[in-house]
Amino acid sequence: MSNTYLIIHMSDPTGTDLSQSEDQAMLERWAAEGEDAGRLGRGGPVAGPERAKSVAVREGRTLVTDGPFPEFKEWFAGYDLITADSIDEAAEYMAKHPVALLGRIYILPLVKLPWDRE
Repeated sequence: MSNTYLIIHMSDPTGTDLSQSEDQAMLERWAAEGEDAGRLGRGGPVAGPERAKSVAVREGRTLVTDGPFPEFKEWFAGYDLITADSIDEAAEYMAKHPVALLGRIYILPLVKLPWDRE
């Protein structure tokens, strides 16, 4: 039975530099493999921190501020939804994504809310 995973792509200053052509070729191979296996769902890159906002509600007031604090070393760069039979299988597939070299990838299993469980 396949599970769905949210993939979060993070920048990481300890990552390996790739040329744009290497990055693009690796991403195209990864996407083709995912499409052929029927495991690749929606996904895409996101804008940088200079265009981001943060939202919180405190004491009934909505607080909207500019993106993350500047001391953050990592940045959320994009996301994907994939399916795999296990988180290990998802990790094996995601190791082929260029962000695995350039930054860091988080793999999060999607679960039901406590009140939606059967």
